[in-house]
Amino acid sequence: MEILDCIAAVARPIHDFGDEFMSDETTAAVGLSAGFVPGRGFYCRGRFGVLGETPASVVQAVQGFLGPHLVTTGWLAGRPVMPAEEAAACYGRAVRTWGRAHIPGDADVEHFNRLAQQLIDAADADALPLFAGWRAQPCPGDDPVGSAMQRIHVLREHRGACHLAAVRLCGLSAQAAMVINLGVQQATHYGWHAPRPVAATQIRRWQRAGRLTDELQAPLYATLTDRQRAEFAQLVNALTAR
Repeated sequence: MEILDCIAAVARPIHDFGDEFMSDETTAAVGLSAGFVPGRGFYCRGRFGVLGETPASVVQAVQGFLGPHLVTTGWLAGRPVMPAEEAAACYGRAVRTWGRAHIPGDADVEHFNRLAQQLIDAADADALPLFAGWRAQPCPGDDPVGSAMQRIHVLREHRGACHLAAVRLCGLSAQAAMVINLGVQQATHYGWHAPRPVAATQIRRWQRAGRLTDELQAPLYATLTDRQRAEFAQLVNALTAR
């Protein structure tokens, strides 16, 4: 399988499977049991806790696509509950727990883990701090299914960070990209205040940003052989099939 074909095959399943985890009530329940109040505190403090103790404005700059009010409110709400490093570890446990409940039992997670780790290790993390933070989180060797979900999450963070860089390089704001991708109503749901429709010229820039995102990910997938890329695409579909 060619590099860009493999990227096209796995990008959406990895993104959507991660979205399911993040929006699942069972994930929120993990945060509640850890002491977080209902809302975005566990999500923001847990997902972005790999950045360490930093101002909310820095978190906003790193993640980009969520509105600043949502990020600031969630980050500050989670701060009294536990330190950022502990919140990230708690979020990682939630990732693995969700994976054990949702990855099919017959999926070859061992082979997936080998190939996924090869991709993760090959990544250049310069200018991708959120990805770098999640890559640095340990994957338990005695939990192959949970670790497979964690690697899905890490790869999702890689593409998200690459996409943010591509969006800005193409002259778009993160808010405009969210409006183009999801529409005004959904952009509001993700924390943007009174977003407006964008011009057609910006849509072309967003399409260019998508192609550039693929190009930024290509060096990872170049480390796999044609056969391994085909296997990886099949494995991703098997792990994320529900």
